[in-house]
Amino acid sequence: MLRLVDFKRCALAALLAGLIPCVPAQTATPPETLQVLHWWTSASERKAANVLASRLAEEGVTWQDAAIPGGAGLGAGKVLRSRVLAGQAPEVTQIIGESIKEWAGIGLLLEFDNVAVAGRWAQVLSPTVYALVQHRGHVVAAPLGVHRINTLFYNRPLLERLGLKPPANWAEFAAMAPRLKAAGAVPLAQSAEPWQVATLFENLVLAEGGPALHRELFVRQSEAALADKRLVLALQRLRTLKAWMSPTVQERPWTDLVRQVQRGEAAMLVMGDWAKGELLESGAVIDGGFGCAPAPGTASYHLYSVDTLTMFASDYTHTDAQQKLARIAVQPAVQAEYNAVKGSVSVRRDADLSKMDACARDSWTAFMQGAAQQAPSLAHRMATDETRKDVIVAEIHRYFLDDKATPADAQQRLGAIFRALRLRGGQKAAAINP
Repeated sequence: MLRLVDFKRCALAALLAGLIPCVPAQTATPPETLQVLHWWTSASERKAANVLASRLAEEGVTWQDAAIPGGAGLGAGKVLRSRVLAGQAPEVTQIIGESIKEWAGIGLLLEFDNVAVAGRWAQVLSPTVYALVQHRGHVVAAPLGVHRINTLFYNRPLLERLGLKPPANWAEFAAMAPRLKAAGAVPLAQSAEPWQVATLFENLVLAEGGPALHRELFVRQSEAALADKRLVLALQRLRTLKAWMSPTVQERPWTDLVRQVQRGEAAMLVMGDWAKGELLESGAVIDGGFGCAPAPGTASYHLYSVDTLTMFASDYTHTDAQQKLARIAVQPAVQAEYNAVKGSVSVRRDADLSKMDACARDSWTAFMQGAAQQAPSLAHRMATDETRKDVIVAEIHRYFLDDKATPADAQQRLGAIFRALRLRGGQKAAAINP
């Protein structure tokens, strides 16, 4: 008889790689040990993971670390797919955003509604977060923290020496950039890695058109939004900002950019607030060596990404330990400790603001205003599924690298991509409902 786990693996193989023969599952890891696959590899990220591991150990469960390097989890995603297809799925995996629904949709994720009910998740979690961790009415992910992607980090001593303040909008940035460059600093640190380029660009879209335009473009992939003049302005801004970056923008890890700002080699950086965690871990002090503020033009908005852990059902021998981790993740004390290290903010509506620094309080307050002020990050899988995200990010990256490409070129190419995605979605729906 074909076991449930074998059936699920066959379904995944069909989804990801066509006809791939199923292989026998490996011997299960002892129930008191949970292997956790994630992409937290910087110093501050590892410290945050250790917070969870220590709390889990207090419950008699060992956290077996399986960290995969690579910004935005690109490497971890590839490793996860290969391991699941080989019958070697980890018990716990960092899966975020729309990817949760993709994995849950093929029946591979453990449902732990009992943990959510006992912890009153429906009442204590932000509505956005609670909706994110559900699939078809069942809770399938444990939320850890909310990252603000529209954060501007700046070298405070450098700006103060020049009599400058962090820019409230991009026009103010353009006005101060020549003075920063004349002082020997790169005005804006930036990597050419696709996900980092996309992160900057969606900040520019948010600044020009707010959450409404951001959602039309990246959640709904609306062709009407492509014709919006505010998108043209965002594309033009992305091009002009290159003049205020390093002479040659190379693919560099985000941690390198953080160090550039910390040393004063670069004045500013637009990045998710995990950069704050890294700065603090390196010994920098908020309002001393560095400062943080909303990215120019986005003070009222929250471009978000939510860290979540999912549990693979496998043969169900690890369910008790997996549920312990899910329960621990949302506890108030763990939320406060984890997010203080990670740079993110609590997913809970009853979080203690007195335990947050000024950057965190601003982020948490902006996020808790509700959906009207929130924008789900494209680069970090909140806005759309993996396939759609990849092709849109690739086009933004192509435009950024090719100085000869015009905004009209990008609009045309994105239009073709949106139409292809819509056609693909229709074909998939027809296959499911013939």
